[in-house]
Order: sequence, then C-alpha cells, then structure tokens
Amino acid sequence: MKYTQLGRTGLKVSRLVLGTMNFGPQTDENDSHAIMDAALGAGINFFDTANVYGQGENKGRTEKIIGSWFAKGGGRRDKVVLATKVYGNMAADGDAWPNHDRLSALNIRRAVDASLKRLGTDHIDVYQFHHIDRATPFEEIWQAVDVLVQQGKILYAGSSNFPGYKIAQANETAARRGGTIGLVSEQCLYNLAERRAEMEVVPAAQEYGLGVIPWSPLHGGLLGGVLKKQAESGRRADGRAAAALADPATRGRIQAYEDLLDKHGVEPGEAALAWLLARPGVTGPIVGPRTAGQLDSALRAVELEPGEELLSGLDEIFPGPGPSPEAFAW
Repeated sequence: MKYTQLGRTGLKVSRLVLGTMNFGPQTDENDSHAIMDAALGAGINFFDTANVYGQGENKGRTEKIIGSWFAKGGGRRDKVVLATKVYGNMAADGDAWPNHDRLSALNIRRAVDASLKRLGTDHIDVYQFHHIDRATPFEEIWQAVDVLVQQGKILYAGSSNFPGYKIAQANETAARRGGTIGLVSEQCLYNLAERRAEMEVVPAAQEYGLGVIPWSPLHGGLLGGVLKKQAESGRRADGRAAAALADPATRGRIQAYEDLLDKHGVEPGEAALAWLLARPGVTGPIVGPRTAGQLDSALRAVELEPGEELLSGLDEIFPGPGPSPEAFAW
C-alpha cells in the first residue's frame, strides 16, 4: 500500500479509502468484518463512514458494525484513521425533531456523542460535514468544532459535497477566528465520467490545502466494465448505470472506454481508480466493496501506473472542463 499526507496535515493515510456504506444494507456483519480485516491487512488505514449509513430504520447500523469490529481488539482502532459524517436526519421515518439534523452547534454536539457510542471509541479522527448548512454560520460551526477538539472527541474537520466557494468561506472564517485549523479534506463526487469538480472544488481544495477524497469513483458501476459484464453474463445493468446507458451517446463513450482498456490489457475498474490516483490534489478514492473480490480489484489499482498514451486516450473519451476559470470564462 502507498500512503500520503491528508491535505496540509501531518496525518498519513492510505491512497485507497475504505468506504463502508454497504455494511449493513448489502453486506452482513460477519462479511463486513472480514472485508475490514482484509483491508487493514493490505495496508488500508483510512476508513470512511457516516452516521446515517445503514439506511431507513437502520440508520447508524454501519457505525455499530465498525464498532463491533473495533471491539475485537488486536490494535484495530489504533491502526485506523476513522472518518465519519454529520448532517443527515437520523429519524427512521425521516421526520426529524428540530435540531436533530444539520450543523447547529447543538446537533453537532449530540451527533458526535451518538457516533462515538455506536463506534465504540473515544475519538473520531476526521469529522466531516456531509452537506452545507445554509442556515448555520461557520462561526457557530467552528465554535462547536473547537470545543470538540479541546475535549479530545475529534481531531480534524472535513467537508463533503461542498462547492468551492463554501470551502473558501469555511476556511477564511476559521482563519479569522484564529487557533482553528479549518477544513483539511473535501469528499466529493469525482470520476472519469463526472469531472465537474475540476471547475471549482478541486482548485479550492488545493488552494486551501485540503485533501480531495473522491466518492463513487466507478460512477455507480458505469466505469467498472458494465458492457463487458453484460455481454458475458447477460445480466442487465441497474441503477445509475442503467439510466446512463439508455443515452446512446453515453453508451458509445462507455464502449469506447472499454475498447481502449481492452487494447491496453487493463481492467476498467482498476483503470478508473488509477486515473483518479494520478489526478492532482487527490488523496485517495473511496472504494466501497461488497465482497472481498471487489477489494482485491481495488488494491491492484494502487500498483497500476497508466502511461501517457492511455491517459491521453481516457481524456479524449471523457474530456474534462479544462482549467478554471478559463473553462467557463471564455
């Protein structure tokens, strides 16, 4: 496994981030524990979750599964850089009581304590805001974060799904307060097929020293060899991939993508991850394996070093927006 610093911090993290969203809804507790053991054994030390993972009536279930894995001992907690998130409505029926969601100081305090209990730990390494809260000023958010840092309940704060201007606003507010390190990471939708983050989010993250943690690196399976799998198994794509493939232009790009990788002898999913690992500012993509086999494929991507010919071919199929602001200014 290869490691890098998380943004401008001294925190060393693996180039792959283990996503746990499937733990509970799609992967049972025993298999989830086996995947975490395999990830740790392979050197992945950065685990990502969220308080709402588990879905519906089981919100919080994923954190509990991670907590039961930590409870097995063997240095598991000490070896892991643990990231979770706050913002979502934790009520099973979606009808949250006032101040039981979003980023008020009251909810942040309540949510941290609830996550710590589910996770069975005394601290969270990277506490991430899952979404912007338009109703809560950053002065209040940073005041709450400062208290939690002083209490030893969290070490760093990160963002997720923030636009570039909110990253700037958050860190400028932190700088004015003094003594607050501000955001150290941004978790955003970013992959070959969805490169809008290059317009503002990635430049803002680089300017302020945030590590970029892409989620959905395979774009819902679209970049994981979906057409090849269809041809081999006859099983149709579902979800986001099925909706995307209904568009002839998108289907043509995916076919060209798979043909290019077949020419180079590279598996599509591994190429998509390797491309992200080569992008400026990227700390590491989040991989959310449902099985041990999917984890093995992700691990191979870390060792893959795509050549200039392959990278150029990928850019031709999935052109990015170009440098900011030139991409939209003229």
